[in-house]
Amino acid sequence: MYVAFEGIDTVGKSTQIERVAARFGNTLITKEPGGTDLGRKIRTILLQEGEIHPRSEVLLFLADRAEHTERVIRPNADRLILSDRSFISGIAYAHVHEKIAIDTLLQLNRYATANMFPDTIILFQIDRETLVRRLGEKQHDTIEKRGIDYMLQVQTTMLELVDLLNLDHMIVDATHSVETITEQITTHIKERL
Repeated sequence: MYVAFEGIDTVGKSTQIERVAARFGNTLITKEPGGTDLGRKIRTILLQEGEIHPRSEVLLFLADRAEHTERVIRPNADRLILSDRSFISGIAYAHVHEKIAIDTLLQLNRYATANMFPDTIILFQIDRETLVRRLGEKQHDTIEKRGIDYMLQVQTTMLELVDLLNLDHMIVDATHSVETITEQITTHIKERL
């Protein structure tokens, strides 16, 4: 089963992926961008090289997603795959940053993934106050430097996408305790296995 953990930065996706993976056997942890050799190079370009043209950014994310789907997701379809991000992030960030139409982005992502979308999505939501506090505790990458309002618009778009596409998902309140969130996600996944 392919499970995508989605949400803007600082919501606790990485923490929960590690905790949830420990609850299940035969689990593969991966991420976008960066789940393949090519993806790691793309991740460096996207997050550390400074601003690149928004269209180039979208295409780099799509290249990573195509490689990730074919090299990681598809060959491991018999395992529990926990992925830090998926096409939901790709569409939301591109839509808010470059104002590309959702339909266009959806077509591009269907091509990049050969229509292989997550079986369920764990979508983390965070409030402005908590986001401001958590961002204040870390160095910002290129995308985080776009600001709080940008990130909250991306979060809203993610929620709209899972509803629009009628995808199986659960909403996680990222302000709850780490243990509470782990229990909620574990239950959600067990119900779908």
